Amino acid sequence: MRKITYFIVALAMCVLPCSCSLEEETSTEIEKRNYLNNASEAENVLLGVYRTNVEDAMYAYHLSILFIMGTDIAQVEGSTTENWRIIPTNAFPTTQSEIQQTWAALYKGIYRANDFLEQISRKINTYNNTDKQRATIYIAEARALRAMYYFELVRRFGNIVLMRTTTESNQAPTTYTQAAPEKVYEFIEEDLLFASDVLPYASDDTYRASNEYRFSKGAALGLLAKVYATWAGYPINDTSKWEQAAKTASILVNSGKHGLLPNYEQLWKNTCNGIWNPTESLIEVSFYSPTVSGNSDPVSRIGKWNGVKTTAIAGKRGSCAGNLKVVHTFVKEWREHSNDLRCNLSVANYRYNDEYILWASGKNDTPETAQEKDADPTKAQKEKQNYTPAKWDIEKYVENGLLINNDKSNVNWYVLRYADVLLLYAEALNEWKHGPNSEAYAAINAVRRRGFGNPNNTVSCDLPQGLDEEGFRKAVQKERAYELAFEGHRRLDLIRWGIYYETIQNTRKELANWWQTDNAKFNYVVYNYTEKGKHELFPIPQRDIDLCPKFEQNPGWK
Repeated sequence: MRKITYFIVALAMCVLPCSCSLEEETSTEIEKRNYLNNASEAENVLLGVYRTNVEDAMYAYHLSILFIMGTDIAQVEGSTTENWRIIPTNAFPTTQSEIQQTWAALYKGIYRANDFLEQISRKINTYNNTDKQRATIYIAEARALRAMYYFELVRRFGNIVLMRTTTESNQAPTTYTQAAPEKVYEFIEEDLLFASDVLPYASDDTYRASNEYRFSKGAALGLLAKVYATWAGYPINDTSKWEQAAKTASILVNSGKHGLLPNYEQLWKNTCNGIWNPTESLIEVSFYSPTVSGNSDPVSRIGKWNGVKTTAIAGKRGSCAGNLKVVHTFVKEWREHSNDLRCNLSVANYRYNDEYILWASGKNDTPETAQEKDADPTKAQKEKQNYTPAKWDIEKYVENGLLINNDKSNVNWYVLRYADVLLLYAEALNEWKHGPNSEAYAAINAVRRRGFGNPNNTVSCDLPQGLDEEGFRKAVQKERAYELAFEGHRRLDLIRWGIYYETIQNTRKELANWWQTDNAKFNYVVYNYTEKGKHELFPIPQRDIDLCPKFEQNPGWK
């Protein structure tokens, strides 16, 4: 299915603007007028909007790996800021190319969505009734995608330009002004309300021949709940949005259309093998190419840069760099909850040379003594800084679509899972009601019970009753770290909670208290560069500051 999808996408791209040349753009406009003559042609072009998601500057690399490090749970390998390490250590300048690339890719996705919406609005009245129904769903999908791109922009860059039409995208740079973030959130809200009203739940969809990896009502509702929770937090702090976050999540939770997979590990078996299961997967980016021939192939770095360190074996497997490292104080604290199965499924204390081997294992260790050293927080401390995420363990999980490549994979990326929405629901109820109610407890305990293997005795995993607002808030913050570890949410969570800088400071202190090795220093370079009031947002790319004289740079970046 994914092979066919991306073949169609290649066709769709042919009718989307790709040049500033007047002659070529005129030709493109003619092609547009002669296309989208029915719902099938409209769907082809819509898939071109989805195609934005698989670029390196989007979820193939930047939004899934490069931009998510520098927290209390994940950091970059090494002890320098050289090359690409400059980004996850917060040492980068306003001219950093990767920041500019993601800014541009998100606006490209917005342009494609706007262009699709404008073109189909001119054609839809010529469709038959069946095609009109399908086209209306495609319009909702495009608006949901546009909302997702704006959400990524506003929560990362803050003060951005709001472009509602392609005409606005083609204005002279000197005319652009930044919109207040509140206005951007209102635009996102409008798009997602429309999408959640029009789109069917994935399990009820009888309109689309395939809805794999496509927006559904559940996806739109879940994303909207996350938008409200972010809107309620730093830097806008509109706490009235907690009520809307709770009520929106409640619609999804009480619909019964989505749920948690019984087995946490199945999530990673699915995403590593391109298995679509909309029970828990609400928004997932699909990657697939039989080979890697160039930069345009729809493949990712997932499992390669953020997977288990692996050496190459000719003809059998490529290497995995394992550049994302787990902050060991996070592992140390998580291991105190010995019945939580997610720890060993999320954190790799091992690597693959020719065979599986623990990082703590020395030359003279037996498997038993290596395991003892691994379990002792005072032993093999330097080696324990090499732990990586285990969720995208290509050697362990991949059975279908294996690429023998040192840099790229066909592993998918979860943008939003149902478990995320349950935790947002619990959080929003607590913030709105100023204390947890039974629904808040039920939501977070559902996630915890699955994480502990759904035991018959739930006392071992349920949160204690009687927590006050602050106690429940801290419990949610910890639970989001455990359930969603390394999935791209932690840094943005810490920012919206208004504790990003403080968390970096505290993590450095915890590492210093743990560290007992005299002949080396622990790695935590992000501590040296993170500034309060600056690194909560990326800078507006310097190129755009130079081209757009009405732009104001974000605080701390001037």
